[in-house]
Amino acid sequence: MCGRYTLSTPAPELADLFGADWDELDVPEPRFNVAPTDDVLVVRPRSGGRELTALRWGLIPGWAEARSGLPLMINARVETLEVKRAFRDLIPSGRCAIVADGFYEWR
Repeated sequence: MCGRYTLSTPAPELADLFGADWDELDVPEPRFNVAPTDDVLVVRPRSGGRELTALRWGLIPGWAEARSGLPLMINARVETLEVKRAFRDLIPSGRCAIVADGFYEWR
């Protein structure tokens, strides 16, 4: 995953593209500078279909005792995804697709 990305496609178009239900109140506006800890659009499974919704970009592992004040994980290496404690239990049930239409890295 990159450090920043863009999402300029409106939510209704994305919902049609992915065949997903969505709630206008739960979807952030299109942006050209989506950053870690922002609310981001994702497509995830929901009761026999798909849902377009907003989730916070970053992971606090389920085993962390104190959730406040921890730095959020924003990247995972595919090579170690199945062995790292923070990610391995999410593979079977915690998947979603992060919606983006462009990305960039700072020089």
